Amino acid sequence: MSPRAFWSPLWAGIGLGVALFLTFVLTGHGLGASGFFTRLTADLGQWIAPELTSNNRYLGDYLSNGSPLQSWITWEVVGAFVGALVGALSSHRFRPQIERGASSGRSSRILMALLGGILTGLGARLARGCTSGLGLSGGAALAVGGFVFLLCFFAAGFAFSLIVRRYWQ
Repeated sequence: MSPRAFWSPLWAGIGLGVALFLTFVLTGHGLGASGFFTRLTADLGQWIAPELTSNNRYLGDYLSNGSPLQSWITWEVVGAFVGALVGALSSHRFRPQIERGASSGRSSRILMALLGGILTGLGARLARGCTSGLGLSGGAALAVGGFVFLLCFFAAGFAFSLIVRRYWQ
């Protein structure tokens, strides 16, 4: 069976806007994901090294209200994963693969993706939010910091793409 066409950018943007609006109305929070990974780290730390994690000034705060994973953001991330999986399966676009340039091998692509994910995660923690939390939710609330973040995020992405574009060719 052939894959279905992608949504038009207009309808996808409207859908994202409606989802963001409903998230604000129903939960009192905007969209975001990076906080989940911090909470997951705190929960895993509590399981592996409870004393060290509870004494950590950063992760310890997440343990004060019980299990860090009993938060709205956990269900948001689980829902995003399940929704993406259902969407990919229903549109016949689910194909596990490693996309890479002609001059890059599988292991170097995985290493670069892992390094990029770690750097992006660290940046999200330093900025106190991710692209969806700062950019979408901050922009929707007309927060100046959200717009500054988006400008810097796109500028950095463009600059980095100039550096690594030979890797993909």
